[in-house]
Amino acid sequence: MSHSIKSKEHYLYKWLKETRRYFHMYPETAHKEFNTTKKIREIFLSLGVEILELDGLKTGVVGLLRGQKKGKTIALRADIDALPILEANKTSYRSKNKGVMHACGHDAHTTIMLGTAKNLIESGALNKIKGNIKFIFQPAEEKLSGANHLIDLGVLKNPSFDMILACHMSPVLPTGKAALYKGISHAISINFQLTIKGRGCHGAGPQKGVDPINAGAWFVTAIQSIMSRNVSPLESGALTIGEFHAGTAPNIIPDKVMMTGTIRAFKGEVIELILKRLSEITEGIEKTFHVKVNLNIKENRVPALFNDKSATELLFNSAVKILDEQNIIFSEPDLGAEDFAFFTQAVPGAMTHIGCGKNLEKNQEIPSHSPNYDIDEAVLPIGVEIFTDAVKTYLS
Repeated sequence: MSHSIKSKEHYLYKWLKETRRYFHMYPETAHKEFNTTKKIREIFLSLGVEILELDGLKTGVVGLLRGQKKGKTIALRADIDALPILEANKTSYRSKNKGVMHACGHDAHTTIMLGTAKNLIESGALNKIKGNIKFIFQPAEEKLSGANHLIDLGVLKNPSFDMILACHMSPVLPTGKAALYKGISHAISINFQLTIKGRGCHGAGPQKGVDPINAGAWFVTAIQSIMSRNVSPLESGALTIGEFHAGTAPNIIPDKVMMTGTIRAFKGEVIELILKRLSEITEGIEKTFHVKVNLNIKENRVPALFNDKSATELLFNSAVKILDEQNIIFSEPDLGAEDFAFFTQAVPGAMTHIGCGKNLEKNQEIPSHSPNYDIDEAVLPIGVEIFTDAVKTYLS
């Protein structure tokens, strides 16, 4: 019997599916998750979950379940924001908020953690545990700013917690499989903005101006050597320009160019080396092209996500009970960033990626952040059972 068939026999399957589809139909982008917040609060109130108010929190919810006896506190985190993507799916539950879509599985993460609370209460497990479960539904993961925001508002306190766990949907893994990490799973991330100011003029007389597009094109080409010639081939990293804005017409040399980029690496010293070379290259551009350059390194640096050994073992042992050991894999680190890392900097924690892939047997893999993204909803009870077991084991 496949795990998807077992999932559809789970007593919460219908509720989980309907809840996830509600969140999918009404997605909201970072720091605008007002309806999502309202819905989570309504579900918590219906279950009798205590809602912890954080002064200054506009979106996001923190809830608490108290066991019958005193003990440790474990936290479960879910991200609730969606992406500015126009959904291409034609399902009955497609997004009703045009241009906004849950294309990264946050609707499923939210549903799984709500389902875990419901399962702990309705199964009677809450009566047997020693300690508390703190549920953290955070905004703005896609902006990599939600976790830090909650930490600044005091989410680590009242009560403090001893361990934190999270999940992420994995469309590249079939339903019934899960992935964990030994140590680092996600990279340090830091973004930057570069503005190059020249002097605009007619395109037919370029010698009368100072061309920032020429300087900008040279910059994009020059920084390619940083990863290939300055960073050791034994280290991993990425330096990417994601935006390049300039000009208004084919015969006008503009006054300025603006571009943004991202830097990723697993080690802080690699990040610092890249930043040093970026600064040196911008200085060279100023002298070479007679432009003014402003390199603005954004402040919200995201740390590498480190998976604590004991937290990883807890998730592994729970996943094995639900999915069997042959369906659990250990993945290599990813240069993607994950703001769950702010929590694991403060408290031991770990994340699992749970397989939700559709049509993988037909080689129709649809990645995250695609307008065609969707999940196999059979993953929802699997996630609930993994986290229910982890909570029960940790607080036994």
